[in-house]
Amino acid sequence: MRDFRIDTFLEVCRCMNFTRASEALNITQPAVSQHIHYLESFYGAKLFKYEGKKMYLTDAGNTLYQAAITMKHDDLYLKQIIRDSGKKKNSLVFGATLTIGEFVIARGIRKYLSLYPDTEVRMLEGNTSELLEKLNAGEIDFAVVEGNYSKKKYDDLPYSQERYIPVCGRDHVFQSKPKKLADLLSERIIIRESGSGTRDIFEKNMEARNLEIRDFKYTVEIEGINAIKSLVEEGCGITFLYEAAVKKELESGSLMEIKLEDFQVLHDFAFIWNRGSIFSEHYREIYKILKT
Repeated sequence: MRDFRIDTFLEVCRCMNFTRASEALNITQPAVSQHIHYLESFYGAKLFKYEGKKMYLTDAGNTLYQAAITMKHDDLYLKQIIRDSGKKKNSLVFGATLTIGEFVIARGIRKYLSLYPDTEVRMLEGNTSELLEKLNAGEIDFAVVEGNYSKKKYDDLPYSQERYIPVCGRDHVFQSKPKKLADLLSERIIIRESGSGTRDIFEKNMEARNLEIRDFKYTVEIEGINAIKSLVEEGCGITFLYEAAVKKELESGSLMEIKLEDFQVLHDFAFIWNRGSIFSEHYREIYKILKT
């Protein structure tokens, strides 16, 4: 069971303000100060510093923050395990980005349920930054993501490597056959919203070619992958998605890959959890099952 002053520390880290932290915790500001001073005395280091009027974590504070996040999650997870010890059912709570949750991980979950049929599975979907917040808050045990994350904050294992491709409807007509990415700029591009992993990888590959999304003649932004696929099938424009997300449509012929000479992109999906967790071996075992 973690020290209650760790929760105060984490709230101060979130707010970077003692007054707002005291309001969020419903305790007095002197009490917040006492908790932080106790931790600084216990660990023998200053946890916060000021630059002007702005408060920052010290190196020692940042080290404690990373450890505290892991401790908080492990404490919550251990509590859940003990609470469920008298029950027959286990629980599996994790996060996945949209593409992975809808088009990649189903086979792995099926394998897991075949081995542990009494497990209650709860999968939360979100973009990578949202899932990292849930990991930090102890709301999920691990996540399978396509976006960027800190290697210093999270332990990780490679989940899969996926092709990222341009596609169009089977009846789409080009003014001239495209050979390079720049040849598509006269098209209407239908893309995911900002913050999504699918949008992020596209923007990064555009930047690598000194291009931007606004270089396309027309742009349509849609949150749902299935809605994007439907619009492309109807001939409303082209899009860029992971091959796994359009596998069925490619096989049926309702969508077609646009073959380009200068756009062969592979991207890694990763299985991640809070660094240093006492349950790391348990997550590795889950990973082995889901990956198959």
